[in-house]
Amino acid sequence: MSTSVDRVRLTHWATLVPVLAVVLLGFSWGREMPGAVVALLACFLGGAVLAAVHHAEVVAHRVGEPFGSLVLAVAVTIIEVALIVTLMADGGDKSASLARDTVFAAVMITTNGIVGISLLVGSLKRRVAVFNPEGSVAAFGAIATLAGLSLALPTFTTSTPEAEFTPTQLVFAAVAAVFLYGMFVVTQTVRHRDYFLPVTQQGKVIDEDEHADPPPAKVALISLALLAVSLVAVVGLAKGVSPTIEAGVDAAGLPASVVGVVIALLVLLPESIAAVRAARRDRVQTSLNLGLGSAMASIGLTIPAVALASVWMEGPLLLGLGATHMVLLALTVAVGTLTFVPGRATPLQGGVHLSLFAAYLVLAVSP
Repeated sequence: MSTSVDRVRLTHWATLVPVLAVVLLGFSWGREMPGAVVALLACFLGGAVLAAVHHAEVVAHRVGEPFGSLVLAVAVTIIEVALIVTLMADGGDKSASLARDTVFAAVMITTNGIVGISLLVGSLKRRVAVFNPEGSVAAFGAIATLAGLSLALPTFTTSTPEAEFTPTQLVFAAVAAVFLYGMFVVTQTVRHRDYFLPVTQQGKVIDEDEHADPPPAKVALISLALLAVSLVAVVGLAKGVSPTIEAGVDAAGLPASVVGVVIALLVLLPESIAAVRAARRDRVQTSLNLGLGSAMASIGLTIPAVALASVWMEGPLLLGLGATHMVLLALTVAVGTLTFVPGRATPLQGGVHLSLFAAYLVLAVSP
């Protein structure tokens, strides 16, 4: 009974916040605001993000797994892209590396943070976390390829003096990202859907939904509409608070790349909570779908979006990683491969991924 009551309250909260956020956006659009109003905007921005992911989860519950993980990943990535493009539009040369920093932050958060905590929670509960290696390895291989093409390769090209692509190279990276992401979606949802379903401790695929009954179609459609409203609120409110975020980072003497980390942490926090909940229910594969799917969507959708946006934006678009981040990416690819191939993980594997994530956060603040 308490669960159903909590759901009703959450639904009412998630319905009210997006509407209030849009109203607040209308009053604050295009105006200079004092600190108290900016703080209020930030609160509603966070609420709109949580509401967006909640409504995406309602829609996901309606369509089932692995479609549910895909809906969540795409919703989170739309928020991420909206924030990136909004900040790039106002940041000039200072935001030249914002897309790179945010996408790399999303990759590290998902492949090390979300994957690490999910494996740790799942293995502590059942001694060994069991998942489907075919789906996990396929997703991780696509992530490694996209990260290499979009984030590592620009550092080594010789056509430009800095870590950026030429227009031709950028078009290729964007097309490759869309193509591989499309192939991943087809693989996950159509041709090899069973590779992305949760499994029992004995490795048997679980194809039935043991959660509560899915919401009616009418409720799912309302959540879909509220999801769109939430995303509009996120984009608009982000434009209002972005100068304060950048000013705060500058005042603290932190590297400009910390802005990208803040954006990625903001939009992926609800995704992280959902992954931990799935791991606690012995659905480690669902947790991995959320983490790896978000990483895949982050690169596969963000890179084409910023490539398109760069057509009318002034200034360079720096995508190539520095030496430190290149080492972290190489370690992530190597460790992730060793983690996903067996299809079973102990708390040690979860701890290793979390250690890499912690190293990334430390180096982001103190490079």
